[in-house]
Amino acid sequence: MNNPPAFPLHPEHWQEENQGMTLRDYFAAKALPICYQYWMTDFHHPDIVDGKDRNARHRNDFDQGTKELIAEDAYAMADAMLAAREEA
Repeated sequence: MNNPPAFPLHPEHWQEENQGMTLRDYFAAKALPICYQYWMTDFHHPDIVDGKDRNARHRNDFDQGTKELIAEDAYAMADAMLAAREEA
């Protein structure tokens, strides 16, 4: 999968150890608000099939497991965007 810099510099300004944010990171950052909304709002919405059961459980919006799920989803979306970009 091609993962170039999100904001490429002119080659004369490149530094091998620091080329900045990758396009994958940029796409993940753009997807992050939607992924966060899903886990914080939609996943616990009372109108979904098992919403009452989900909301009956203790919920900590910022526990490590939830943060990891949100980050994983954001990067999964970024990977899908990179794959779609290659297919175009």
